Amino acid sequence: MREIVVKVENVSMKFRMTKNKIDSIKEYCIKLFRGGVKYSEFLALDSISFNVYKGERLGIIGHNGAGKSTLLKIIAGVMKPTNGKVSVLGSIAPLLELGAGFEYLNGAILGKNKKELDAAYDKIVEFADLGDFLYMPIKNYSSGMRAKLGFSIATSINPDILILDEVLGVGDRAFKKKSSAKLIDMINSGKTVIMVSHSIGQIKKICDRVIWLHKGKIKDMGDPERVCKEYSNFMDNL
Repeated sequence: MREIVVKVENVSMKFRMTKNKIDSIKEYCIKLFRGGVKYSEFLALDSISFNVYKGERLGIIGHNGAGKSTLLKIIAGVMKPTNGKVSVLGSIAPLLELGAGFEYLNGAILGKNKKELDAAYDKIVEFADLGDFLYMPIKNYSSGMRAKLGFSIATSINPDILILDEVLGVGDRAFKKKSSAKLIDMINSGKTVIMVSHSIGQIKKICDRVIWLHKGKIKDMGDPERVCKEYSNFMDNL
């Protein structure tokens, strides 16, 4: 029996969206006070269920707005689903779009003792290769710099499960090569990987199973070659 490390059960996610065109916080507050703000609901995920197994490399594909990033954030614990639940066995390190989940990584680092931090620090600095930018406030980092530092931290804390959202597409050519090689090393050591990428070639190269999300639902799931081919044909015919 394969060991289940992530169990997603009937997960749905609804967002409230304003129907009004609002250009500023001030305008929003005025309309809210006057009762002029109208909302609609958007179902980003609709009763999603699947398991992820220990050591598996699961890819998630789909067009923009399909629910991929929302699903990763729910698995990582960054967001709570409207309905359903996610169970995770083991430590998890999320590297999500635009640095979402970075606070989670900070928490993981703060949970280490001084000896562990000292041992990891030099490796983090060397791998991130940020030069003098390392000493800038993180709030001033570009998305690429945050991705490089986040990837360095995530791989240094030795997680059981690594969650990636387009992070391998960020950074210069040298970092992409280095981070891909590091990911392969982690995969070969038995780490579980859940990743979103618009690069079908990257998904087919790294993953051993793929989920295709479409309008918040699982449209297909299975062999990367087959699912990616069907997805590509679907997108070509839009």
